[in-house]
Amino acid sequence: MAKTRPGRKDLDSYTIRGPNKIVRAGDCVLMRPSDTSKPPYVARVEKIEQDNRNNVKVRVRWYYRPEESIGGRRQFHGAKELFLSDHYDVQSAHTIEGKCVVHSFKNYTKLENVGAEDYYCRFEYKAATGAFTPDRVAVYCKCEMPYNPDDLMVQCEGCKDWYHPACVGMTIEEAKRLDHFVCSECSSDDDMKKPQATFSVSPGADGKVEPKRRKRGP
Repeated sequence: MAKTRPGRKDLDSYTIRGPNKIVRAGDCVLMRPSDTSKPPYVARVEKIEQDNRNNVKVRVRWYYRPEESIGGRRQFHGAKELFLSDHYDVQSAHTIEGKCVVHSFKNYTKLENVGAEDYYCRFEYKAATGAFTPDRVAVYCKCEMPYNPDDLMVQCEGCKDWYHPACVGMTIEEAKRLDHFVCSECSSDDDMKKPQATFSVSPGADGKVEPKRRKRGP
């Protein structure tokens, strides 16, 4: 944890004006962007400080949305997906609009109902290079894409792989009515279970881009 600077004191919590919710270090928050036409920024609060003029500041670690990353939004990125970046910042606490929850990918997929405040994170992201950790993930279906929790998929009873209905010639409505599903490979006599492939998440080294470091908030 960063040291407290002279003239400042650590606070255990901060109360958001309006919703009257209490924020503590470790909580995830929604922060007001300078461009109000954009969605709020998402950050994890690392530290809360107050100076001798009673101004409260928060040290945060930013989450990036896929469209904010060097590679941009891709087919397998879910609508509520975030990347935990290595980009830290200090912001005025009054820019905090509310609290949210950033789930692990596994826990998010188990949610019965996804609320407006629910997000998930499965990658850490280096803002300067566009590199992800982990840099490879398992792929599914004939299209060999990573899992997007927003998409309906059906599981083959043979190979246990998951498929998008459109990739196996079905509509979503037909897939919802299925009791059993066997893919074309498993239904053939010479079925050989294929090893699980992986997908490279990070952009290629060629065409490397150095993004501008952003100061978020008003």
